[in-house]
Amino acid sequence: MSIGNFSVSLSVKDIKISKEFYEKLGFKVFKGDIEHNWLIMQNEDCTNIGLFQGMLEKNILAFNPGWNCKAEEVNPFPDIRTLQNEYP
Repeated sequence: MSIGNFSVSLSVKDIKISKEFYEKLGFKVFKGDIEHNWLIMQNEDCTNIGLFQGMLEKNILAFNPGWNCKAEEVNPFPDIRTLQNEYP
């Protein structure tokens, strides 16, 4: 059952330095705009890493319902709230 994709959103001090660091680990820019201080990076089918400069107070785990690891729509997908009620 595919319910969505998790991603890690990181609050970074310098997005350009952070981008270079993750590129050394094999990540590539997947989406975003460095001029607006946000990038989504991915390493093959690894969970996405979001880099956000000046937008987040702290790092967060984000859940993107109805998306796969490539941010493509998965349809149909179960509503997580329905699953929560079925499996309390």
